[in-house]
Amino acid sequence: MVPARFAAGAWYVSHVSRIVAVAPALPAHTYTQGEITDALQAMITDDPGRRSVMRRLHSASAVQTRHLAVPLERYPLPSFKESNDLFIEEGTNLAERALRDALAASCLQPEDVDYLLFTTVTGVSAPSIDADLVTRLGMRRDVKRMPSFGLGCVAGAAGIARVHDYLAGHPNDVAVLVSVELCSLTVQQGDASMANLVASGLFGDGAAAVVMLGDERAAALGMAGADVVGTRSRLYCDTEDVIGWDVGGTGFRIVLGAGVPAVIDDNFSADAAGLLAEHALTLADIGSWIAHPGGPKVLEAFARALDLPDAALAASWSLLARAGNLSSAAVLHILADVMSGPPATGTHGLLFALGPGVTAELVLLRWQAG
Repeated sequence: MVPARFAAGAWYVSHVSRIVAVAPALPAHTYTQGEITDALQAMITDDPGRRSVMRRLHSASAVQTRHLAVPLERYPLPSFKESNDLFIEEGTNLAERALRDALAASCLQPEDVDYLLFTTVTGVSAPSIDADLVTRLGMRRDVKRMPSFGLGCVAGAAGIARVHDYLAGHPNDVAVLVSVELCSLTVQQGDASMANLVASGLFGDGAAAVVMLGDERAAALGMAGADVVGTRSRLYCDTEDVIGWDVGGTGFRIVLGAGVPAVIDDNFSADAAGLLAEHALTLADIGSWIAHPGGPKVLEAFARALDLPDAALAASWSLLARAGNLSSAAVLHILADVMSGPPATGTHGLLFALGPGVTAELVLLRWQAG
């Protein structure tokens, strides 16, 4: 039975939504961290000192391999236009693969989709990539689309939360979230800033698609999955210079300050505990942790804030090692890994990420049998 709650003097019905499939997708071009470092050094700087710093940062990133949208020998790309054209071409192909795989895993057809949320922060187009997906997959022409740009790494978690919000009002609907991030196309040629040196060793390319059902549709189809039972959004003021883009003639120049761990230290424990308390839970009740792998210092800060043992975030460390930080797609790849288990019915999970703002999004999950 769907629970009823009391708010502002009136009873209302509280709907959950269910994640029934998550499909990750990675480009075919795979390289070791060392190969990428060697290739990008000449592109970024000819200063021996800065090259030494770059090698040290890349080695300390905990990244072992990454997937790139185009072969490594094509970098540097000559212009923002060429980079963005490649984003549209390669990003659409990757998004199509992820969405087809997610729908197939859930035994649903493209024409079943009622709502499509698309997110990216590594390229721009109008119409956005999701419009092309409607045509390629043969979705209904009345599908509701919501493209999103600017949330950055937090958009995988925020996308699940906003699809959940939609399904709360449309409990019979099928909704999908598609994330595409081709971070390598944003690496800046001739920019030896600390932010570019760090980013060039941390971010990889990837996509993911999530299929979610309103609770009435999930009950009718009898599908197992992860119920979204609660979410929390937080915007931490006066942190605009910590994460973001400076957009100019050469494209997206990353803003990446050293203050992200401090933001986590100051805020994250209270926000996580606050969301759980709304559902009569504590941190000890969480069996699965799905943390955005923003980098070693970010994962260490999450573990410190939540007082977690090293093994709790193993899935996040694993993705960071084999693919790097995939921006908004990363937390969805980790969710796919966790769901492949899957956790026992009734287990609670907490999925979370940070992005430009600085903003945080937390999603409380509970695994359910069909």
